[in-house]
Amino acid sequence: MKVLRRVNARPEPVLTALREALLDDGAPVAPVPPGAAPPPEAHVPEDVVLAVTTSGSTGRPRTVLLGREALLASARATEERLGGPGRWLLCLPVHHVAGLQVLARSLLAGTEPFLMDPGASFTAEALAAAVEAMDGPRRYASLVPTQLYRALASPAGAAALARLDAVLVGGAATEPALLARAQEAGVRVVRTYGMTETAGGCVYDGVPLAGVEVAVVDGLVEIAGPVLAHGYLGEPDLTAERFRERQGRRWLRTSDLAELRDGVLIVLGRADDVVTTGGVKVAPAAVEAVLAELPGVARACVVGVPDAEWGQAVTAVLVPAEGATVPPLERVRDHVARSLGGPAAPRHLLVLPELPARGPGKTDRRAVQQIAAEAVSRRR
Repeated sequence: MKVLRRVNARPEPVLTALREALLDDGAPVAPVPPGAAPPPEAHVPEDVVLAVTTSGSTGRPRTVLLGREALLASARATEERLGGPGRWLLCLPVHHVAGLQVLARSLLAGTEPFLMDPGASFTAEALAAAVEAMDGPRRYASLVPTQLYRALASPAGAAALARLDAVLVGGAATEPALLARAQEAGVRVVRTYGMTETAGGCVYDGVPLAGVEVAVVDGLVEIAGPVLAHGYLGEPDLTAERFRERQGRRWLRTSDLAELRDGVLIVLGRADDVVTTGGVKVAPAAVEAVLAELPGVARACVVGVPDAEWGQAVTAVLVPAEGATVPPLERVRDHVARSLGGPAAPRHLLVLPELPARGPGKTDRRAVQQIAAEAVSRRR
């Protein structure tokens, strides 16, 4: 057993500590962001390299224990899928698994990650300057959809992304319209799906990485393979509930709704986000994708608010594109109804300057739901 080493979540000290843990069998690393309570001192299994505390966007934050083999398997499979090792641009926080994976992939490749100023806001100009300064035969970056949107809004940012060999985008669903803009700009976007419990993204563009297997059981995604975490720090019952043995393999049961179409995983959203309106279940992710097609809409979040008649009323919370105005409710309803049917059409529309977030790129749906419920209540 080893004792967790708590490290301030800044790129340089975390990179040093992770190098020692991953390559030199040093103490496992627990990155602690500013102002956060550090995980308790604890002994963990010998193979554990990282203890990563989740954002809590889907409930109470939990600390996930990731082993050396999981990180190495993920990094090697990523190299294989992308076409070889390269230099990585770090523009994500290193207390989340996506940022930590940038460091781990760099260590495996024997390259130094290019660190953007962690204290500065992400801008297209900063991204362009970083890409210009990067060297190496292959260059990669990992972004969340919000960063991709901001970069593509600037010609300099779009051109910088197009010079990279691949741009991984994950952490939240990426709207089809945003992907289309990236493609038009010549950016090689790779959509990733995964979570802290799978050492980050383990399904790229709907196809599992080498060694990873996905299944859809009772509508929910289950994942097996060498990328799985040991479990949760100090929570053996939760570990046993989420990680299960089946047919000689260990599987992680997620809360994500999905379908498998010709071997490609299509994620439909989280089971606990489903809105039940008039007895019909509506998947917010499907409505959000349709809303993103509307002119003037930069981002969309769909939640259910209490309703005496319908149980829950589908509510669209939209962020307008810069200098634009979102369409009125009736046009929004008509557009969604034509694509998904009447029950999916929002009954309320709320416009916000930005969606509340928790974790990199993750919309805080509970906060959105509360804001929407209060706004609808005031209107009534």
